[in-house]
Amino acid sequence: MAQKPIRMIVPLSPGSTVDVVARVMGNQLSKNLGHTIVIENYAGAGGVPGTGQIARAPKDGSVLGMVSSNHVINPSIYKSIPFDAMKDITPITILGTVPMVLVVNPSLPVKDVQGLIALAKAKPATLNYGSAGNGSVPHLAAELFSSEAGGLDVRHVPYKGSGPMTTDLLGNQVQFGFLSVTVAAPHIKTGKLRALGVSTPARSAHLPGVPTLAEQGLPHYSFDAWIALVAPAGLPPAMMSNYYEKSKAALASKEVQDGLATQGIVIIGNTPDKAAAFFQSELVKHAKLVKQSGASLE
Repeated sequence: MAQKPIRMIVPLSPGSTVDVVARVMGNQLSKNLGHTIVIENYAGAGGVPGTGQIARAPKDGSVLGMVSSNHVINPSIYKSIPFDAMKDITPITILGTVPMVLVVNPSLPVKDVQGLIALAKAKPATLNYGSAGNGSVPHLAAELFSSEAGGLDVRHVPYKGSGPMTTDLLGNQVQFGFLSVTVAAPHIKTGKLRALGVSTPARSAHLPGVPTLAEQGLPHYSFDAWIALVAPAGLPPAMMSNYYEKSKAALASKEVQDGLATQGIVIIGNTPDKAAAFFQSELVKHAKLVKQSGASLE
């Protein structure tokens, strides 16, 4: 009798970065495991319903999940979620990080990060920045930017996703914001957006000429999105170890490396123990930023 396929739950919509990564990884992981993997998307509410499906799934290795930074943001941004983000989900590995870039509409008379800070301080309450929604990665990246810059009086305009945010940024309805490097790069190359700085400690291979925010007077600034392979808590240690080793091998394959490179992802592939510690530190970091922003969702 044929084995049942492994379900890989993606709590985001088809075509999203996380979904693309799940399909690239799922294909190679399936080969490494010798077992079919079927992707299931459960979009909506910041990934809460889909992640709930992972948390409640059998602990027998038949269900995996692919989550993003939203996983550690949701406990702070939502008044309640139907699972414990740390206790009910076990990370297998952080697959990689997604660098962000601070961009401005070219009509803004600034050429670098310090120029934007100076303008925001000279003209308080006049600049608008966009985000993909309250508590989204671009929102919290901007909150950290404001905090590291000594506190900026700028107005947050939340959108329903990065698509409409980008449209309004191009149209100058909002003047600045953070986008993933792969979303921003085509607009930067055509001059429709101006890149001021990348969010990660190291420069991005997609935008090698753009300095980091840390290089431009904000030495402690470091922020990126990330994607992790997870399982329901309580997965047997031997099974967890097997999934990690097969995932590590998948990340070393040319197919996966090329697929992730197209999404601007910097591969990590750390151990389950290190991934769990990373989840915890990110939970604390984002809780502080959410509190600072005052953002809340039902």
